Amino acid sequence: MEIIGTITQVLEELSGTSARGPWRKRDYILQTEGEYPKSVCFTVWGDRIDTLGIQQGQRLQVSVNLESREYNGRWYTDVKAWKVATLEDQSVQAPEPPLPGPGDYPDIPF
Repeated sequence: MEIIGTITQVLEELSGTSARGPWRKRDYILQTEGEYPKSVCFTVWGDRIDTLGIQQGQRLQVSVNLESREYNGRWYTDVKAWKVATLEDQSVQAPEPPLPGPGDYPDIPF
């Protein structure tokens, strides 16, 4: 699933140690675009926090996985980012179509 929007908040990094070793995560709040914008909290885990360098105000396209789990009769949902792209670095315009060649018009002799 992909979400496009602007980062409105960068929350504090959390870290700890589990049975598998040390971990760290950071949550970000992204406001979607459109007539009815929504706020979505997504999480980035581990060293990707540093490599992505997400900042407040950036316009991003975030690819996420949704996962829900039950604990003591309550359900919790995680929105985990696996790919983040800044839209300023991508071409927003559609690419120019290639010019037609002789093989594109089989009924017209050239």
